[in-house]
Amino acid sequence: MVKFSYLLLFTIVFASCSNKLSKTLKSTDNEYKLKMAENYYAQKKYSNAQILFEDLFPVFKGTARFEDLYYKYAYSAYYLKDYTTSENLFKTFVETFPNSPKAEEADFMRAYCYYKQSPKPELDQTNTTKAMGQMQAFINTHPLSARIPEATSIIDEARAKLEVKDFKSAELYYNLGFYKAAAIAFSALIDNYPDTGKGDEYKLMVIKSYYLYANNSVEERQAERYDKVVAECTDFVDRFPESKLAKTVDYYKTQSLNNINSKNEQTKKAA
Repeated sequence: MVKFSYLLLFTIVFASCSNKLSKTLKSTDNEYKLKMAENYYAQKKYSNAQILFEDLFPVFKGTARFEDLYYKYAYSAYYLKDYTTSENLFKTFVETFPNSPKAEEADFMRAYCYYKQSPKPELDQTNTTKAMGQMQAFINTHPLSARIPEATSIIDEARAKLEVKDFKSAELYYNLGFYKAAAIAFSALIDNYPDTGKGDEYKLMVIKSYYLYANNSVEERQAERYDKVVAECTDFVDRFPESKLAKTVDYYKTQSLNNINSKNEQTKKAA
C-alpha cells in the first residue's frame, strides 16, 4: 500500500511537470518561455530547459541574448551526458561567437566532451585520440589559459590509456604464441611511448618473444633468430644500463649464445 502511494504521488508530480512544460511551450510570451527555461536550467532540469531553449532559437537568434541561450543549451546536453551532441554544440558556439568571453571555455569543453567519451582501454580508442588532439589544439590556441594544466593532464592520461591498450594487444600476441608479432608490438610500444616508465619491461618482452620465436623455429633458422635475441640483449644494456632486469636479460643472452654455439658445433660435425 505504501509503495502504491509513492508510485501514485510520483505519477501525479510527473504529470504535473509535463503539463507545466507543455503549457509553457504553447505560450506566445517568449519572455516567459525564456524565464522558465532559465528556471529549469537553474534547477538542473536540463531536459526541460533544453526543449525550451531550442524552441526559442528562431526568436532570439541574431540578438545579444542568443549567445547566453546557446551557451546554456550546449551545457544542457553536456549535463544530460549527451557528449556527442554537446561536443558539436560547443564547437558551433566557438565558430558562432569567436570573440565571446566564453569562447575559450567552450573550446575547452569541446575537447573535454571527447575525453568524457573515452572508453576502457580494451575498447576502440578513437575518442581518446580525438581528445588528445583537441586538447593539444586548445593548448596551441590558448597558450596563456588557466586551463592548460588540466588540458596537459588529460593528454597524459589519454596517452597512458593508449599505452595500456597497445600493451594488452602485444601481450595477447605473446599469450597466443605469436611471438614474432609480439616482439614487433612490444618494440612499437618503446618507440611510440619514449617517456614511459616501463621501457625496460617492454624491451625484456621483446627479448623473450624473439627467444621463444627462435626456440620454436625450424632448426635451420634457429641460429640466425638467436642472433636477433643477442642483438636485442645488447641493445637493452645500452638503453637501460641501470635496469633491475639486467640479470634476466643476461640469462636470455647466455642461453641464446649457447644455442648458437650448439648449432655451430652440430653444423661442423655434419660437415
